[in-house]
Amino acid sequence: MTLQQGDKVVIIGDSITDCERARPVGEGLFGALGKGYVSVFDALLQTEHPELGIRVVNMGLSGNTVMDVEARWNTDVIQQHPDGVILCIGINDVWRQFDMPHVEESHVYADTYEAALDRLVKRTKPQVRWMALMTPYYIEPNQEDEMRRMMDEYGGIVRRTAEKHGTLFVDTQAVFDRLLLNMYPAALAWDRVHPNMIGHMAIAKSLINALPVSS
Repeated sequence: MTLQQGDKVVIIGDSITDCERARPVGEGLFGALGKGYVSVFDALLQTEHPELGIRVVNMGLSGNTVMDVEARWNTDVIQQHPDGVILCIGINDVWRQFDMPHVEESHVYADTYEAALDRLVKRTKPQVRWMALMTPYYIEPNQEDEMRRMMDEYGGIVRRTAEKHGTLFVDTQAVFDRLLLNMYPAALAWDRVHPNMIGHMAIAKSLINALPVSS
């Protein structure tokens, strides 16, 4: 599971991925990759490995849960014919249970989340060379906080799914936990979810470190 010459990489997720990317497909000129970690990831990749000619496509969509992603998976992932897929989803699946507790149809509970994640990986792995799963996160150092506890539970589902199917795994919660040893949450994200450029850089670097490059 390595990045190779000419790879096309589709990154899909929610607003953390979206970051004002171009529509309908986030690829091309004039900030098409958005203003977040996808753009930084591409910049780091092109700087370190310009010889590879990697194509990065941003298909994030603000507000998405895993169910929303699954509904558009065929057009936004499969029909893009990628060599590799990076999926970062789960924050809204948890968050809606806290900021919209009475709107139960917006909730995606752990068993539903795990089943959908499993379906997506099973469907995609035979059609790509590699796949990476990123955990959801909450920029809160108190692990006993109710939303942080649930986010860790969903992160555990991502880890379990990655181990089950042999995909790459990126623990973004661990990335933020390291920063939180020396930084207050508001210095990274006003709402503990949508990071500033420090947070986006940290996510991008974690992706770079997780994706080996073919020699």
